[in-house]
Amino acid sequence: MNAVIIAIYIIIGFYMILNFKFDIQMFQQNSYRINRYWKWFHKNDISSTLRIIEIAYIFILFSTLLPPFSSAFLVTLLCICNTWFILRKKYKKPLVFTARVKRLYGVTAFLALACYIPVAICLSPMEVYWGSYHGISIVLGTAMLITLFSWVFMIIADIILMPVEKAICKHYINDAKRILRSMPDLKVIGITGSYGKTSTKHYLHRILSEKYDVLMTPGSFNTPMGVVRTVREYMKPYNEIFICEMGAKQSGDIKEICDIVNPTIGIITAVGPMHLESFKTIENVQATKFELADALPSDGLAVVNNDFEYCANRIINNCKTERYAVTNQEGAQYRAINVKYTPDGTSFTVAGPDGFSMDVHTKLLGECNVSDLLAAICVALSLNMNEKDIQYAIESISQVEHRLSMKKTPGGVTIIDDAFNSNPAGSKMAVDVLSQFTGGKRIIVTPGMIELGNQQYDLNRTLGENIGKNVDVAIVVGEYNRKAISEGILNTGFKEENLYIVDSFAKAQEVLSKILQSGDTVLYENDLPDTFK
Repeated sequence: MNAVIIAIYIIIGFYMILNFKFDIQMFQQNSYRINRYWKWFHKNDISSTLRIIEIAYIFILFSTLLPPFSSAFLVTLLCICNTWFILRKKYKKPLVFTARVKRLYGVTAFLALACYIPVAICLSPMEVYWGSYHGISIVLGTAMLITLFSWVFMIIADIILMPVEKAICKHYINDAKRILRSMPDLKVIGITGSYGKTSTKHYLHRILSEKYDVLMTPGSFNTPMGVVRTVREYMKPYNEIFICEMGAKQSGDIKEICDIVNPTIGIITAVGPMHLESFKTIENVQATKFELADALPSDGLAVVNNDFEYCANRIINNCKTERYAVTNQEGAQYRAINVKYTPDGTSFTVAGPDGFSMDVHTKLLGECNVSDLLAAICVALSLNMNEKDIQYAIESISQVEHRLSMKKTPGGVTIIDDAFNSNPAGSKMAVDVLSQFTGGKRIIVTPGMIELGNQQYDLNRTLGENIGKNVDVAIVVGEYNRKAISEGILNTGFKEENLYIVDSFAKAQEVLSKILQSGDTVLYENDLPDTFK
C-alpha cells in the first residue's frame, strides 16, 4: 500500500474507535443496563441523521457509483468532519472515564480492530494482483459498517466483561461490608423517596453535624456501587453517623443497598409517579421505596412522609414509625404549622407528641423544603439533639445547588434554579413560588418532566396548565414534552405570543437576552440529560 492509502486507513480507523465514545457515554447514562440503553437507542438514535448518512456512504462504497479513490476521499472527509464534531461537542453530563469505562472501551475497540485490521491487511496484496484499487472500497465499507453498528460491538463487549464486572463489584462490596463491620457504633441512616431525598440528606447532615461527626453520600452517589465507593473512599474510623441516600430504578435496588449498609433509621420522603417507565405502576414504586422500612431492625426507626397517599397508606409493623406532614396532618406525629413565607425565607412551627413545639426559621423557600426539614428534625430529635442546636443549624442552612436556589444578577434579574430534577409535586411548588414574584415578568424555562410512563403526557399537560395560570412568559425547551406542555399552557387562555418553543437551552438564552428587564424573575425548571432531545 502507498502512503496515501495507509493515511486514509489510519484516519478511518481513528474515527471508528472514537465513535464508540458517544455509545459508551449513553450506556453509562443508562446505568450500564443493556435493556435501558436499547430503549433509549431505539427511541433516539437508531434513525439519527448521522446513522442515515453512514448508510448512504456504505451504499456508495459497495456500489459502482463512484471510483474507489473518489469514495475513499468522501469517506475520509466525512470521518475528519465527524471526528472534529465529536471532539468539540460539549455535553451536560460528559463521559466519566471510570475503570469500568476504560475496560469497556478497550474491549470494544479490540473487537472492532479485530474485524477492521485483517480486512485491510488481506486486501492490500490483492489490489496489486488485480491491478485495481477496489479493495479500498471493501476496507472502507467494513469500517463504515463497524461504525454504523458500533452499539453492537459495545454490547458484545459488555456481555464479555459481565463476569469480570460481577467479580470486581463483589470484591468492592465485601470490602465495604468489612469496613462497616469494623465500626459497630456507627449509626446508619438511609434516605429514599421519589423526590426530596437529596435535599433531606443535606439538611440532616447540616443539623446532625452540630453534635456528631457525620458522613453522607456525596453528589448522586445513591446506587449500590456509589454507596460502596463512599464507604471505601470517604469513611473514617471516627465517623459517628453515615447518611446514605438510596436511589432506585427498579425493584430490589433499595434492598441491595440496605443489605450492604444495614441502616437502623430510615426516611421515606415521597412515593410518586417517578421512573414509571421501569416500575410500570405506583404500587411497584411504593414497594421498592418501602424496602428501606422493611430492612430496619426491630429497634430501628422509620420516618415517613404522610403527605403522599402511598406513604400514608403503607403500614409498617417491623419497627417504630414516626410520620410527619405539612398538609395531610391526620395521623402524623410531627407537623409543620403556621407556615409563613417572607422575603427573608420561611418560618414555621414544629408540633410534636406530648405538646412538643419548636419555632424555626430558614432561608429556604417552598413547601417541599419545609417537608424535607421536618423529616430531618424528626431524626435529629430521635438522636437526642437539643432544640437550640437544631434551630441554629436550620437558620444557617444554605440552598442546595439547582434545587430551588435563588440568586440576583447584577442587572436586577432574579434567577430561581430548580434545574437538578423535576417531578409533579416539585414542579408545581416551583411554579407556585415563581407566581409570588410580582415585581416584573415571571418567566419559566423548562423541558418538562421525564420517566413518567403512561402518565407522561397528562402530567406535563397539567404542568403546562399550572404555568399558564401563574406565569407571564413560558419558554418550552426540546421536543420530548413540547406538545403536552404547550397544550396545557394554551388551554388556560395564555397569550400565544408569550409562549416560545425552542430546541435547546442555548436558544432559550437567546430569547431571554431579548426580553429580560430589571425586576424580572426566571425559573429554570429541570434540565434533561443528554439522553433526551
